[in-house]
Amino acid sequence: MLRPRIIPVLLLREKSLVKTIKFNKFSYIGDPCNTVRIFNEFEVDEIVILDINKTLKNSEPNYDLIKDIASEAFMPLSYGGGINTLEKAKKVFSLGIEKVILNSAIARNPFLISEIADIYGSQAVTVSIDVKRSFFSKKFIIHTHSGTTKLNSDLISYLKKLEKIGAGEVLLNSIDKDGTWKGYEIPLYKELSKKISIPLIACGGAKNMDSIEELFNETDCNAAGVGSMVLFQKKDFGVLVNYPKAEDIDALIAKNEKS
Repeated sequence: MLRPRIIPVLLLREKSLVKTIKFNKFSYIGDPCNTVRIFNEFEVDEIVILDINKTLKNSEPNYDLIKDIASEAFMPLSYGGGINTLEKAKKVFSLGIEKVILNSAIARNPFLISEIADIYGSQAVTVSIDVKRSFFSKKFIIHTHSGTTKLNSDLISYLKKLEKIGAGEVLLNSIDKDGTWKGYEIPLYKELSKKISIPLIACGGAKNMDSIEELFNETDCNAAGVGSMVLFQKKDFGVLVNYPKAEDIDALIAKNEKS
């Protein structure tokens, strides 16, 4: 098993960072470059940056902003938002991004994954899947376009298809848990992490190290995506960029490796 990772997931809206609750109700966080500088000091392993407006507006990535953010980062960066062609992916990579994240574009053209992977390798392509529990059943429904559009595909079949095409990693976002501080959707990740062979990043609901420990103990996920937990002092309090202490992460990793 790969070394467990704790990955800040940062949301861009225009030129600012925001945090959402269930993909709605935006809270302003701050300047992305300043935030990345703070995470540098915490020696974060990697960061995910998602521009949540680009697909909705059918606009290109903000290449100048991506370049500025990448120039400040001492850690690997993954970027998603507005990448729907190989040419756009190439430009994003040229700015210093190590992984591109694909979501809505692959619902229309899943083979964009293999186009990029054939050049940069599967490890450079992450697919992001947003899911929401059906109101009428326990089934999880895939949503695209920042949660506004339903995709009529079975989740497990869809993930296996993307894996076969060349995806190197899956970022699975729970819309129901996003920004709620209620812990991860453990049963979902427990099932899916056993059905696919590529790394799975869980995202949505992290509240503290206990919820991260539960995720790693109860599932085969390779990484914990964290948002509110590392952007606010605590629930309903103000913005405070933070990150788990190194000794707490080391203790969690040691415990995970023994289990």
